Amino acid sequence: MRLDKYLKVSRLIKRRTVANEACDAGRVMVNGKVAKASVDVKAGDIIEIAFGTKSVKVEVLDVQDTSKKDEAKELYKYL
Repeated sequence: MRLDKYLKVSRLIKRRTVANEACDAGRVMVNGKVAKASVDVKAGDIIEIAFGTKSVKVEVLDVQDTSKKDEAKELYKYL
């Protein structure tokens, strides 16, 4: 699954266009490398997102095309 779509489905970022812009600005890293929106995400990957002065680091547990709001938190684990 594409990185921008995963960020939206997992609700780490609310909108896919915002996820796309964050990737283009170089604020998203996958496994320690700056990632483009088209990077393929799979279970076990480490995603780090920089939000201004704060950064969020998560491990991908599962990849699904859609998820309900309460199920979205099961797709990743905070590190």
